[in-house]
Amino acid sequence: MSHLQGLDGLVFDNSYARLPRHWFQPTRICPLKHAHLISFNPPVARQLGLDPCGVSPGLLAQVCGGEVDWPGTEPLAMKYTGHQFGSYNPDLGDGRGLLLGEVIGPEGQRLDLHLKGAGKTAFSRFGDGRAVLRSSIREYLASEAMCGLGIPTTRALCLLGSEEYTLRNGMEPCAMLLRVTSSHIRFGHFEYFYYSGQHDDLHRLAQYCIERYYPQLQSAEQPVAQMFAEVVRRSAELVALWQAYGFVHGVLNTDNMSIIGETFDYGPFTFMDHYEPDHVANKNDHAGRYAFSRQPSIVLWNLSALAQALLPLIEKSRLEAELDRFEELYEAAKLKRMRARLGLQAPRSDDADLIVRLEAIWTEQRMDHNRFLRHLCEWQPGDTSSTNSLLALARQEKAVADWLRQYEMRLEYEAASTPIRQAQMRSVNPRYILRNYMAEEVIREAHQGDYRPLNALLPLLRHPGDEHSEFSAYADAPPDWAAAIHLTCSS
Repeated sequence: MSHLQGLDGLVFDNSYARLPRHWFQPTRICPLKHAHLISFNPPVARQLGLDPCGVSPGLLAQVCGGEVDWPGTEPLAMKYTGHQFGSYNPDLGDGRGLLLGEVIGPEGQRLDLHLKGAGKTAFSRFGDGRAVLRSSIREYLASEAMCGLGIPTTRALCLLGSEEYTLRNGMEPCAMLLRVTSSHIRFGHFEYFYYSGQHDDLHRLAQYCIERYYPQLQSAEQPVAQMFAEVVRRSAELVALWQAYGFVHGVLNTDNMSIIGETFDYGPFTFMDHYEPDHVANKNDHAGRYAFSRQPSIVLWNLSALAQALLPLIEKSRLEAELDRFEELYEAAKLKRMRARLGLQAPRSDDADLIVRLEAIWTEQRMDHNRFLRHLCEWQPGDTSSTNSLLALARQEKAVADWLRQYEMRLEYEAASTPIRQAQMRSVNPRYILRNYMAEEVIREAHQGDYRPLNALLPLLRHPGDEHSEFSAYADAPPDWAAAIHLTCSS
């Protein structure tokens, strides 16, 4: 395609770097020893206007690794604060990442390039500013998996390895991830200006976000209030999708919440192997604050923290009114996706009860709900084979058989034929889900210098509903050893 170009042809226009100097710290990349390209993401390259075939792997590693200056970039570490595990921390900021610059893509969209693992910054505190290969691979895989499921997320252009090591779980190899998204502004950016009393800057930040992310609101009667309403809506819809697919974020601090409603800053995330409302992905979360079932209420808590920070700009009653809408927005979004997963296209008032009963069965029988729903795509009333394949996933067949009878009665109200319903269900019920053991296997090979398993997994994650016959085992139950995987904040 003629409009695609090489790295030196990217058009940078770094609006954040033109904001007041105390909002950030200009910082140079600290080069990694022998940085090399592990993986490159062609779909993201095209989004930026890059020709995937015209990008030199060596040059990409040099500019991201800090050995060669990248013309047009102005690396900076953003200052923000946030609530971490419910407590306010004023000392946060980009401690191991740098906003390199903003690219104007071929469709006119403005995208941030953010390099994770770029070395020490003014906000590193006691850290070394490095990212390790293990956590970098997990974020890279997760963002592609989320995109494949249709869940809003940051993505990454590339993943770099190196011959440099740092102390985490023992000595681990360092890596870099070049993250790409429209926004790196977090709830914590607003909290910084609110709690430090810089209310003029708070207003300017809100104006910046409206101009850049919500331009349709510029002519609204109360643009900042309208922006907050939109953030509430997007956040509610995002967490509804997490709950529908069994995704556990792990560290839902306000500094990990995006102002545009994307999944952001992957740490000890998990796609649950079996449905467990009390599942805690992060073993450092001893109180279970960020357990799976608590995610909607925590997102609302975080939105309340953002509302607190916006008090100088918006009337309290208006903020409270928008927060009061959250639960209804969340419930509607989750019901919409679960109806789609069940192939219910003509909404009925008792659909929510049908779903609640199914979730209770998943919980009581510790079922793999994503595998159950994929098998349900092939189910037909009266078909013994497809019924048996569903019952094989159960510990107590009677409860599942009873639910299937209710489901069969519900399907009688659907106008769509069975083949059409099944095709629609397959489009939203993945054959494959990114499980921790899959990431663990890829990481193990990468630590031995073999990056082929990592790159081979990407098409499966981007198109999780397809067959991928060479990976058919990944559609089966996870191996027994997967239950022993433990994740922490360093993951």
